[in-house]
Amino acid sequence: MNLTTNDSKKLLAINKPKGYLVTRSDDLGRKTVYGLLPDWAFEQGWMPIGRLDLESKGLLLFTTNGKINDALTKPGHCKKIYEVWVRGYVTDEHILEASVGVPSIHGLLKAKVEKIGQGGAKTKLRVELEEGKNRHIRRLFGALKDPKFGTPLKVLELTRVSIGSFKLNIEMGKWRYLTLEEERVLIKN
Repeated sequence: MNLTTNDSKKLLAINKPKGYLVTRSDDLGRKTVYGLLPDWAFEQGWMPIGRLDLESKGLLLFTTNGKINDALTKPGHCKKIYEVWVRGYVTDEHILEASVGVPSIHGLLKAKVEKIGQGGAKTKLRVELEEGKNRHIRRLFGALKDPKFGTPLKVLELTRVSIGSFKLNIEMGKWRYLTLEEERVLIKN
């Protein structure tokens, strides 16, 4: 992909598939997101803004600019939206608990949660985070119990669909530069 005059020189986005680590290299030889990017991204020090775990997929931004990275990862500054399939029945009480915060050994886990679908014993949710801790969404739902079975809710699929004003619109496993307008709107938020 070649840089055009309308492309950001500071930000690129990738649609990360499951099974890729967000790291520069892995001692165990597992696939990393740099395998999806041109070699120059690694060589020029493009770094991910935030993380997605091995089992998660969706939007991941990269930059070489530390100030942009700080601005987009600063708690409360940039909302991140996820679509999540959870095994179990998510109730209105669960949604309220998530908004207030669920205590865990990792601190208080909070999220704005909206139910957007149901399929058998699975629930599809839209989850909004202002600040994400490591494996935040998985741990949050793991701390809640299915009312019918008494077992912890389990995240089956997690896809990040937006960061701030930028919405995922890239094919799985592909990348592109943000446009200058997308960069401007995202950074001013």
